[in-house]
Parts: sequence; C-alpha cells; structure tokens
Amino acid sequence: MTVSATATGRTPSAVAPAARGGGVLPWLALPALLAFVAFAVIPLIGVLLLSFTSWDTLGTIQLTGLESWQSVLTDPGLPHALWVTFLITALSWAVQTPASILIGVFLAGHQRYRELLAVLYFVPLLLSSAAIAITYKALLDPNFGLGAGLHFDLLTQDWLGEPGLALGIVIFVVSWQFIPFHSLLYQGGVRQIPRSLYEAAELDGAGRVRMFFNITLPQLKYTVITSSTLMIVGSLTFFDLIFVLTEGGPADATRALALDMYKRGFQANLMGAACVIGVILVLVGLALALLLRRLGGRDPNASQLEGA
Repeated sequence: MTVSATATGRTPSAVAPAARGGGVLPWLALPALLAFVAFAVIPLIGVLLLSFTSWDTLGTIQLTGLESWQSVLTDPGLPHALWVTFLITALSWAVQTPASILIGVFLAGHQRYRELLAVLYFVPLLLSSAAIAITYKALLDPNFGLGAGLHFDLLTQDWLGEPGLALGIVIFVVSWQFIPFHSLLYQGGVRQIPRSLYEAAELDGAGRVRMFFNITLPQLKYTVITSSTLMIVGSLTFFDLIFVLTEGGPADATRALALDMYKRGFQANLMGAACVIGVILVLVGLALALLLRRLGGRDPNASQLEGA
C-alpha cells in the first residue's frame, strides 16, 4: 500500500476529500436547476401548449390544434414583423458593437478621470426603458421638442411620423441605452489581456492603432461573441421602448415581433396566436445563439486567457 500511494503521488487522506467533494458538487447546482425549470422550462411548455388553443383571456381555453399556427403563419404581417425585428437586431448590433469596443478599451485605462467617466457612461442603463422612451418622445416632438425650443430647423422634423426616421430613432435610443452595458464587458475583457503582449509590441515599434488591431481585437474574440449573443437575443424581445416610443408605427414600420405578440394577445385577445409568436421568438433566439456559439467555437489548444 505504501508503494502504491508513493507511485501515484497521493495519500489516502488527500484522495478522500476530493471524492467527497465530487459527490457534493451536483447538489450545489440543484437550486439553480430547480429555479431554471420553474421559471423557464415550465412557462415555455405552457406557452407551447397554449399555441394549440384558442383563448380570449376571459373564457374557457379551447383546443384548436394547428388553427392558431395556420392563422399566424399565413398572416401577411408576419414576414414584415420578422423583417423589422431582424433589421433592428442587425442595425443595433452594427452600431453598438464598434462603439462599445472603443469605449470599453478607453475605459480600461487606469487614470482616475476614466473611473468617473465609467460611472457617467453607465447612467443610461440605470433608467427604465419606458422613462427613456417618454423623454425622447418629448424631445423629438416637432412642435414642442428640442428642435422647436432651440429654433434649430434640422431637429424640427417629424422624427416619429416618417417610417425611415422612426426606425432610425428606435435603433439610436436602443443603442444609447445598452452601449454602457457592453462597454463594461469589453472593459473587463481588455483588462484580462496580458500586459506583456503590449510591452513586446512597443519594443517592436508598434503604435497604438496597430496594437489595437493586432492585439486587442484578436484577444477580445470571445468577449465579442458573448456580447453579440446578449445583444442579438435581447434585440428580439424589445417591446416596452418601442411600444411607448412609436406603438409600432408609423404604418407598422417599427412593429417588431415582440410588439406584434402583445397586440395580438392583449389588444386583439388572441392569446393562442400570441403564444405562437412567442414560440417563434424562442426558436429564432436559440438558432441565433447556437450560430454565434458555433462561429466562436473555442480552440481546444487555446489558453484560459481571453483569446490567447
């Protein structure tokens, strides 16, 4: 027994705690698993079952099979809502990602004034989407808003009355609210990059721009994937900001899937059809998340450091 313990480099006293810990770890994950099942899996199953019914939120629930699915999938408004949703998702990602990376890299410095700026940048995320929408709606009013008050003709436009302008305003407000959160992710990612990489680049005569593109961006690969997943999946469920700001108008120019689901379920009292759209949103979100995960597949030989 002595020879065996010496050969393996372990003693019985060292092996026993590890064995006991291996039995405890699954139980530590049980509360999180129960919460996930209670607040995610069960409601999702309920929505899926309701999508095969007809219910006006007041009467009895009637099983109708695929009637709600057929009604939604043959509705000419569904492709438009899908297009608006993907457009908001793609354009908001294109605006938020570069801005978040630049701000995050800037805030990763250790100067004191950057800590103050980090707090100020984070303020929009502390405000509710409804309050932000009400504020921007008042500021953009062509009669009583910021443009009329300052007598600035460029700002005195019907921003929320023209389809193209309204969609642009939605993307701008969404980006303004959520850039601080993603900047925080990139700030943490930059601070995980080994300083030795920059020191070696400085010895080779590389400037800041070259170091940004050759060191910082490659090292932030997995942070970009994580941020993009949160950004894209979150964009699919934008509701409160769009509802308060434009209510889906003008001419359904900003009627995304989440808003369409609300209008069908709580305004038209077609809860079955609303649940169908809810299931579609979940499937689209899962597909996009899996696609991003595949695109950012980790190299098995990669270091535990960010992108190293």
